Amino acid sequence: GSNKKNKQTKNQTRKPETSAKLQKNKSHSSHSSIVTLSTRIFMMIHVFLLLSLCFSDYGFLPVASLGINYGQVGSNLPPPDKVLDLLSSLKITKAKIYDTNPQILTTFANSNVELIVTVENQMLAVVMDPQQALQWVTTHIKPYFPATKITEISVGNEVFTDDDTSLIGYLVPAMVSIHGALVQLGLDKYIHVSTPNSLAILQESYPPSAGSFKSQVSATMSQYLQFLANTGSPFWINAYPYFAYKGAPNNVSLDYVLLNKNPGMVDPYTKLHYDNMLYAQVDAVVYAMFRLGYSGIEVRVSETGWPSKGDPDETGATPANAAVYNRNLLRRQMRNEGTPLRPNTKLEVYLFALFNEDMKPGPTSERNYGLFQPDGTIAYNVGLSALSTTSSTSSSSSSASIFLTSSADKAAKTGYQSLVYWMFVYLLAFQVLLRQH
Repeated sequence: GSNKKNKQTKNQTRKPETSAKLQKNKSHSSHSSIVTLSTRIFMMIHVFLLLSLCFSDYGFLPVASLGINYGQVGSNLPPPDKVLDLLSSLKITKAKIYDTNPQILTTFANSNVELIVTVENQMLAVVMDPQQALQWVTTHIKPYFPATKITEISVGNEVFTDDDTSLIGYLVPAMVSIHGALVQLGLDKYIHVSTPNSLAILQESYPPSAGSFKSQVSATMSQYLQFLANTGSPFWINAYPYFAYKGAPNNVSLDYVLLNKNPGMVDPYTKLHYDNMLYAQVDAVVYAMFRLGYSGIEVRVSETGWPSKGDPDETGATPANAAVYNRNLLRRQMRNEGTPLRPNTKLEVYLFALFNEDMKPGPTSERNYGLFQPDGTIAYNVGLSALSTTSSTSSSSSSASIFLTSSADKAAKTGYQSLVYWMFVYLLAFQVLLRQH
């Protein structure tokens, strides 16, 4: 207290300074402050630029809403550690597998890849029983979590449209039992339970606002939707505009299904404009849920893709179309787009598929949805750039480190670098100018 009082008295008794001197000191102080401020800003930008250069690997940020399907119905697929390397080079951090392969779950531990795993259709009747479900989760999930980032369990695959119609009756009880097991083990906060559905569950899908489920599945569908609403889980749909084009190539615009620029269509009832079929299919599912009284469930795309090869009657199954579809899909995912009905909710999409799988039954297209051949080479050019290719001693095997890129990526990166550069130049010139004055 006394020191403070003495300082105040000393200041009050100091000899008054002239106006000119005060002005000069004020001016000098102001100039010094500006120089100091500009120097600090300059240094901040300088540090920011250096950090940008240090931490940039000249790749691109992962697309948060893009995943990929990692099927294993092939005779010559690379081992899981090579697949993990491939996903890392692609900067893809979400993947779905169609089982709970322990080798994959072990290999993916402590990686940044989130995994959706699957209860196979033939297990649904078994895991309906709560004790069997607990045994399944204890054996197939608990030993690997949380080191392996299992985010969801798919109970079956396309159950509503499976040839074995008895599966429909098993579905919801199996989901309830699996979720109950997760609750019992304290994992339900981290792992969702859902199931992927074929678009064939819809009775109507055009226009999107007419979306409705087939009457034969509506009873079980209501129970399923109630489960999703209760647990906060998403509704997954396998949506393939390719099939619509293959079925009626003369009536469906190729640009519309390939997500190219086109006039699109306007839903006559909602007046919403759709410039691609994928978004129209997703919104048709949303409307179908509306009709059963459910409005808050998120729709996600568990599979979509385009085959690069097909039988003579599989119109449109070409490498060029596959490249365009997947490239356009990637660009839209990088923009975090939503559908016209839900424009503010980014649409999560899992691309089908990582590899061509030579052991899949059915038409030729079924074995040719992959971005890659089983040996890791690119199936077709989708904007995948080889960073390095190293051949092993065996001439038959090679591995490529690659990443997804597009003109949108390059433009964004160039714009960012240009902005930083000109900020740097401007502040440097500003500081030189100040020092001269």
